[in-house]
Amino acid sequence: MRPLDGICVVDASCGPVGGMATMVLADFGADVLKLEPPGGDPLRRLAAAPLWLRGKRSVVADLATAEGSAEALRLALQADVFVTSHTPERARGLGIDCASLRAENPALVHCTISGWGPHGPYAHYPGWDGLVAAKSGRMTSFEGQHPRPGPGFAALPVASHAAAQGAVHGICAALFAREASGQGARVETSLLQAVGLYDLFQLLTVQLQRRGGSREPPVPVGGMPTLNYHPVRTRDGRWIQLGNLLEHLFYAFLDTADLLGELVALERFQGSPAAWTAAATEEARDRILTRMQERDADEWMERFRTNGNVAAEPFCTAQQALDHPDLVANGDVVETEHPKLGAIRQLGPIAQLTVTPGRAGANVPEPGTGEASFPARDAPSQRTAHRAAPEGAPLDGVTIVDFSSIIAGPLASSILADLGARVVKVEPLGGDPYRHLGQHGVLAAKTNAGKESLCVDLKSARGRALVEKLCVRANAVLHNFRPDVPERLGIGYAQLRALREDLVWVAASGYGPDAPSARRPATHPVSGAAMGGALLQAGAAMPPATCSELADVREAARQLMRANEPNPDPNTSVAIASAMLLALLAQRRYGVGQAVYVNMLAANAYANADDFLHYAGKPERPAVDEGLHGYGALYRLYPARSGWVFLAAPDERAWQALCRHAGWEALTADPRFAEPASRRANDAELSDALGQRLRARSAEDWEAMLAPRGVGCVCADAATPGAFFADDPHVAANGFAPKTEHARFGRMQRWGPLVRVDGGLTGYGAGSLAGQHTDALLSELGESPESIQRLREDGVVASEPV
Repeated sequence: MRPLDGICVVDASCGPVGGMATMVLADFGADVLKLEPPGGDPLRRLAAAPLWLRGKRSVVADLATAEGSAEALRLALQADVFVTSHTPERARGLGIDCASLRAENPALVHCTISGWGPHGPYAHYPGWDGLVAAKSGRMTSFEGQHPRPGPGFAALPVASHAAAQGAVHGICAALFAREASGQGARVETSLLQAVGLYDLFQLLTVQLQRRGGSREPPVPVGGMPTLNYHPVRTRDGRWIQLGNLLEHLFYAFLDTADLLGELVALERFQGSPAAWTAAATEEARDRILTRMQERDADEWMERFRTNGNVAAEPFCTAQQALDHPDLVANGDVVETEHPKLGAIRQLGPIAQLTVTPGRAGANVPEPGTGEASFPARDAPSQRTAHRAAPEGAPLDGVTIVDFSSIIAGPLASSILADLGARVVKVEPLGGDPYRHLGQHGVLAAKTNAGKESLCVDLKSARGRALVEKLCVRANAVLHNFRPDVPERLGIGYAQLRALREDLVWVAASGYGPDAPSARRPATHPVSGAAMGGALLQAGAAMPPATCSELADVREAARQLMRANEPNPDPNTSVAIASAMLLALLAQRRYGVGQAVYVNMLAANAYANADDFLHYAGKPERPAVDEGLHGYGALYRLYPARSGWVFLAAPDERAWQALCRHAGWEALTADPRFAEPASRRANDAELSDALGQRLRARSAEDWEAMLAPRGVGCVCADAATPGAFFADDPHVAANGFAPKTEHARFGRMQRWGPLVRVDGGLTGYGAGSLAGQHTDALLSELGESPESIQRLREDGVVASEPV
């Protein structure tokens, strides 16, 4: 039994974003039929195609013909879900838009995954991940990573990862609602919505700065890493990423590195490391970097694993990470057999659902080799016709109790709040520690959006009794405690299942329940280093083969930490949300509860899915050039006369369109650049030729000339992410930064939803303060005003919001 058994999906999308979304659906039971053009999906050429094609069947139809359009409609009439990556206008022209298909099959869940969203001036721009990252300001976040001026290429396709999971969220939420209503829904997500997930604070910071009279955007961080989050070089030339965010973890590292005693013996290292002087901090940094070069990486990692309280992982490529012992032990890497490619080692299912588990499909279909129909059954509209019309958001009536802290777990539950779930965040008396990082709780505004909050002492019997009352009323519980902690706090799976048998209990961890490192701490940089994303972003020049001086080690550490940015947390958030929705759907369809396990390593392996598989003859992952411009002449950053552009013309059609609309036809006649193979062979010369031409105009002029004509060329440094989402007319046209009212910050724009179902919510909640809803929640649980006051006086609940 799997959550999506009996669900029929037509995947008419192109490429890995829709492909990864429907792969997850197939892993968890859906019958996925890929609808491809003659010759197959053109992005089958990508090395990771065997991964995102797995578990599906294939039918070929030319949707531009009457016959192909009729075939798509016939399949849509049989299907529960239809997925497309066409723009709404193009979909209408092909007859596969939501209105046309749902007019014939009202029970259909129609999902559109676009580059930019359905409206606004960029709706028809090409939807390459790099273009969206550049235009939205994400590449400005990497300015200063390489010691050259200008933005840095954003290598890891995080928007593609989050958009794929956003599609899973929307589809599962719509199917969840359809179980009650019988009606399908319109699901919409985009790479632009997805890239917004990775701005954790700038949108709010920009607004607060402007209230203070400044129009300047937040300045990207460019200095040395904090001591907690530091890459370190070992004796054998390898690098390890430290991730000891909390003070007790940092002290555990110092102790294991035999540094604690010698530091605390000195007056300048007394007190919290956060209060050390700048000089003391730099002295400690040099001592750490020097000490770590006294042993090989494997020796240090053995020490850290033995200690069990040090967050650290070696920097690896994605191919090396396929052998990570914790991934292997959890079943997050599986092996299947392909009739042509032989054995394929690849990602397993995105999460462990203990009652309705996923299973990686073995078949990878050739184009047109599948049966062009679904198994005989009543049409979806007939099977659901007797049910009531839908009202409200898809997750209306769902209650989630969220015990998680910092970023990955809390952001996941906020994603579900944006789909209509009621989320109650249970925090310690002082609030989630993340609320105290940064100034005035700015960092926590996003991760607590749309929630209610109760601060309670879970170590007290009365506090646990209150939480039990909450959990009895909940559909799901989420936490990110290490093993055994939930049981000590009274919120272990067996304990809560005894109160509500069909409860969905989600544990988000660093390593997973069956991993050798299950009890070790993990934070975002260790996952970024371990799964290959950080080395990809670091570029071909990093890490250097030799570091003859300590100054060289310091500079390499600086660049590696800039490359290892916070994307692993949101990468994990979207996986947690997918897992919880799959389990909630099983709860509604089958009446079952279960424990669900999601880990940061596997989630970030999914973010590296373009290289997270291995088979004989697989092409190597492209490397970012040493200057951090991109992947070659036709997918990279270029300086213009003023500003920078990002150019994306990676296939023949895009190349021809670029040369035609830019007036560069002479390049197509040059034998060095006439064919794809010759362009690859002469990439440096092509980069020089394009670079010279692009310096003739400003970045804004190039975008105005080319992008509206469907050529991938956009400004890459016009705004930071915060300023872009606050000000850009395209964002406003799509409602991607809705306004809300925050208890501390007042009227503000907040980050929009990752996915919208039937247009989304009428209003999106602001980030709650810690304990903001104490009285209302306790009253709901039956506590009188007098009882609430006693609970405050006795320190069971917080006295005031934090």
